[in-house]
Amino acid sequence: MALKHLVHAGWFAAAAGIALAPAASARTEPFYKGAIATDAETGTVLFEENADSVTPPASMTKLMTFAVLWDELARRSIEMDTPVTVTSEDAKVGMMKDSTAVWLRRGEVFTVEELIYAMMIQSANDAAYALAHKAGGTVGAFVALMNAKARELGMFHSTFRTPNGFPPPDRRIADGDLTTPRDFAVLCRYLLLHTNILKYTSVKTRAFGLGERLQPVMMTNHNHLLGKIAGVDGLKTGFTSGAGFCLSATALRDGRRIIVVMMDSPDQRTRDLNVQELISQAFAALPLGGKAFEPVQNGLPEPTRPVPAPPAETAAQGAGPVVHYPGAGGK
Repeated sequence: MALKHLVHAGWFAAAAGIALAPAASARTEPFYKGAIATDAETGTVLFEENADSVTPPASMTKLMTFAVLWDELARRSIEMDTPVTVTSEDAKVGMMKDSTAVWLRRGEVFTVEELIYAMMIQSANDAAYALAHKAGGTVGAFVALMNAKARELGMFHSTFRTPNGFPPPDRRIADGDLTTPRDFAVLCRYLLLHTNILKYTSVKTRAFGLGERLQPVMMTNHNHLLGKIAGVDGLKTGFTSGAGFCLSATALRDGRRIIVVMMDSPDQRTRDLNVQELISQAFAALPLGGKAFEPVQNGLPEPTRPVPAPPAETAAQGAGPVVHYPGAGGK
């Protein structure tokens, strides 16, 4: 299957109804560095072009941050309602030039889940940093967990150096986070099968700090395909000058789910239109009669520590304590 390289001057943009940003400065070719489309249920590759090209994922890195947080939630080292106190180091990340943020301030306290919303919707670098700090003890220790998770999932061409995808001070691509479209499609499939990632990546707008701040931050999802392209409900965008415009997207139609990863497009317009086209081609390439997508788990992780048995007299009455796991009911 060949992906059509016909994205010029916003063809069919009006029909698609996508709000597109102006093209980035001098970068006009190629239309992307690498792309892949897969069946989320089976992992079968439906399309690939330069899918093993190594390139920065930018803020798509936060999907791996979520994967590690999920493991920590499963271990109960943190809970969704665990309070996170912002450190001065966390706050500085949001003040860096070109950093996306919810402008955390030292001493502020937010729950893990509130910061996850900020990380996924606003793509807040400071929120990702604060979460890594809390869950890993140190950011360096958390990044080590990210790389261990990558090896566990078979992402052998990926190296993570930050929890947020922000480029290193020297801006050298080789010193930052690196991955491939194929590796990231593996990560996306894992998240869709085993976590509730869509609870956060499908949200178009949300207020951050409501009830905690005098002026909450109204967050808007950077994924402009949400609500515009049929079935699209995640996952994550990314952009830096070195990474270009990236997008890991997923869509569900008639019970079938596909994943598209596109990396290093020259501008948002080109990326969004090419991803839209590849989504259509991916659904058309799905074999007839294939199995519908069924997540293995889409609620909170089951506890790994044993739940105490109810007292004998309670058990005899046929009723035990009701255990509620934070966040299970949604927000």
